[in-house]
Amino acid sequence: MDRFSFLNAAHTAFFADLYDQYLENPDSVEPSWRAFFQGFDFANEFSDGTVEKVTYVSSPTNNSNTGSSVDTSQITKELAVLKLIDGYRTYGHLLTKTNPLRERRVVHPDLSLEKFGLSSADLNTTFDAAKAIQLPASSLAQIIAQLEKIYCATLGIEFKYITDEKEVNWIQDHFEIPEAKFNAEEKKEILHKLIEAVSFENFLNTKYVGQKRFSLEGLEAAIPAMDFLIESAAAKGVEEIVVGMAHRGRLNVLANVFKKPTQEIFSEFDGKDYDAVEGYDGDVKYHLGLSSTRKTRSGKDIHVNLTPNPSHLETVGAVIEGIARAKQDTVFASQPSKVLPIALHGDAAISGQGIVYEIVQMAQLRGYKTEGTIHIVLNNQVGFTTNYTDGRSSTYSTDIAKVTASPVLHVNADDTEAAVRAFLFALEYRMTFGRDVFIDLVGYRKYGHNEGDEPKFTQPLLYKLIAKHPNARNIYNARLLEDKIVDESFVKDLEQQYKDVLEQDLQISRENEFAKIRTFMQENWKDFRTVDEKEMVVDYDTKVSKQVLTDIAEVITNLPEDKKFISKVKRLIGDRKAMFFENDKLDWAMGELLAYGSLLSEGYDVRMSGQDVERGTFSHRHAVVKTEDTEELVVLLNELKDQKGQMRIYNSLLSEYAVVGFEYGYALTNPNTLTIWEAQFGDFSNGAQIMLDQYISAAEDKWNNQNGLVMLLPHGYENQGAEHSSARLERYLQLCAEHNMFVANCTTPANFFHLLRRQMVTDFRKPLIVMSPKSLLRHPLATSKISDLTDGKFQYVIDDAAVDKVKVKSLVFCSGKFYYDLVAKREELGRDDIAFVRLEQLFPLPIEQIKEVIASYPNADDFVWAQEEPKNMGAYGYMLMNFDEKPLRYAGNKAYSAPASGSSTRSKKRFAYAIEKVFNKNL
Repeated sequence: MDRFSFLNAAHTAFFADLYDQYLENPDSVEPSWRAFFQGFDFANEFSDGTVEKVTYVSSPTNNSNTGSSVDTSQITKELAVLKLIDGYRTYGHLLTKTNPLRERRVVHPDLSLEKFGLSSADLNTTFDAAKAIQLPASSLAQIIAQLEKIYCATLGIEFKYITDEKEVNWIQDHFEIPEAKFNAEEKKEILHKLIEAVSFENFLNTKYVGQKRFSLEGLEAAIPAMDFLIESAAAKGVEEIVVGMAHRGRLNVLANVFKKPTQEIFSEFDGKDYDAVEGYDGDVKYHLGLSSTRKTRSGKDIHVNLTPNPSHLETVGAVIEGIARAKQDTVFASQPSKVLPIALHGDAAISGQGIVYEIVQMAQLRGYKTEGTIHIVLNNQVGFTTNYTDGRSSTYSTDIAKVTASPVLHVNADDTEAAVRAFLFALEYRMTFGRDVFIDLVGYRKYGHNEGDEPKFTQPLLYKLIAKHPNARNIYNARLLEDKIVDESFVKDLEQQYKDVLEQDLQISRENEFAKIRTFMQENWKDFRTVDEKEMVVDYDTKVSKQVLTDIAEVITNLPEDKKFISKVKRLIGDRKAMFFENDKLDWAMGELLAYGSLLSEGYDVRMSGQDVERGTFSHRHAVVKTEDTEELVVLLNELKDQKGQMRIYNSLLSEYAVVGFEYGYALTNPNTLTIWEAQFGDFSNGAQIMLDQYISAAEDKWNNQNGLVMLLPHGYENQGAEHSSARLERYLQLCAEHNMFVANCTTPANFFHLLRRQMVTDFRKPLIVMSPKSLLRHPLATSKISDLTDGKFQYVIDDAAVDKVKVKSLVFCSGKFYYDLVAKREELGRDDIAFVRLEQLFPLPIEQIKEVIASYPNADDFVWAQEEPKNMGAYGYMLMNFDEKPLRYAGNKAYSAPASGSSTRSKKRFAYAIEKVFNKNL
């Protein structure tokens, strides 16, 4: 065994520091290390018979051997070299040649010989410390040359902040052990992909002059690197790749990595309309997604997905994590690493967009981890027109990686082989450790932000450099010509062949009248149909038999007898047992849990996440209970008799934007899972507004993507101030059109039960926005009977059963919790001339049912919309636009800028005023 194998340890700096400590005060060093430093072997290994030796005699308290001969000067020098090696490993990335255009503007670390106690006189001295970087005993000059080759060339790596010694050693070995070079055929394939990347952009630039395409020029190395990554991933057993990226280079990736037919891309450039039969509006070409199966050069099939993405650059990063996790939970549950998420970022976006931090924080969390994501930064050194010096405070755009101690590779995009090696390293690392890894591919942007911009307006000096700079294909071709791997005709022939294919596809595209959108992940949705708003107000069979409900109730109302729980949990579970088996009076939580249990019994999965959802913000759900002594998680819904589905429920990190994006991606992938995000308070969804605007409300129309995500948004005025009253119902209703989603505000556990079940039993999917209750969770009137679940259905409109319709003069329409407040006031006043009709689903508005209700009140002449929200909020504006049957009198407060008052006294006054206006039409 090599007696100096210790030199490969991750913390050589620690070792060297320890020796310095030993020299200063031997007794301060742990005895085993002290013995090592005193040993003859260490000194003799370095001795050539001529160096001076000294003898150290231990202090009286030292019981180890004395009189040991130690060559302290040579040891000191060897350890100095170890420190120098560690310095390069730690700071070498700051000295790399990774900017293809200009000198890097970073603070250079001090790696001078003097810094480490060495000098130029030592350059020709042979050091055994060379073994630490896989060299034989070598001169200091040779050691430095190897370190610069490894850590300071066109590829650098940051990794020394990683605390896992196994990972650090693995990374060091990967870079320091000489790796096999690409063979001639691999080099030709790299050049081939570069030719495709460059030729594609040139072709578009010629045929569609000035049109936006957000070209990849300046970062073409990404195409061969992605190609090799996918090929290698398939060889390593990856079966699914999920990619998210913004618009920069997207068309090139679609054409040359995902193999999207270029005639379809040309049709999109020609601006053709979509077939009216399709029923959607589509999106710009550089937002569209694609799912396809690629056969690798080695003959393996790998499924690749490029997720649709809006212009909100980093939004898709959360979506791909949800997509990947959904596939891992179902198809690849036993081997989740077979699904690989890849996120492509811009350098300005990854450092400037806060959602990236939220996504990174998900990486190792129980409910969100995806066994590691490969993050690739297409770094063109400018964001729109903003220089990187104005775009971030950090040294690198990738410094977010340090949050999770993920390694970062910085690579010069002009060195295509280095880029390919970086991508392959990232794959190897992810497959080995199941952790995130980042690649900073540093290139440039040949044109402005889009091809119509003039970049010299804002970066005149940079674009002088770019104008004179050769592209990556020419650089790599010259290298292969010099090495005699290709001849002059190689590039010309491949360019001509590729151009001929593009010309042919262009002619084919112009024979087609319409553009076509390929549905993303169409295989997942082959059993589902699209529907219009008429079918969204049809009655669906959501009943469940009494026996099934009884079987579920037996399980969820009995705690395991062999486990210890706190008294409040035992009492709560006992109360639920009484609700079902004694009182026949189900509260909101019981109705909800029975809905989940029934779906699980039928083979559907349920996934729920959000802040504190396991217990519920208002301590009502308790879908997860913990043992008192060990905090073991107990999910009673996963103990059902003959259970076919799986209940997955997770408390989320304190994130809305990324978590909603994640859950949207999850629901997009698995339509047979009831996927739910619950806001801690309804207004917290404000933090996810981009997801609401760009995906939830518009994805079906833009990309033909259905999605059944449920959003539970606690809503109701209980004197808790502006932030914890309103879920901003008006915003969702403003987003509603045609057939894009459901918006509901239920008042009974049974209706909520049927609403949740409707999400799954239909053969279509729509997002469902629920203004979920707070005070109704325990309201004595907000209860249901078992028969409401076994014999009922979802009620779009609930008429007033407590009045004589002939006597009614005022017919009041309302929704949600306000109904119970109005009923209480009617009882207080003893009024019998007023009726309250609950609209349980606001969109699509059940117009025909509303007409039937109105017709059943023969003497009503006062038609009212009542709400507790201010006039400019809630559903009033929406009702004015969509309720044409009768003129509506508004009963509520005036418009306010904030949803509610912070003063409980003022809030109560406003609440009383809104109710008074319902009963007094003269106010």
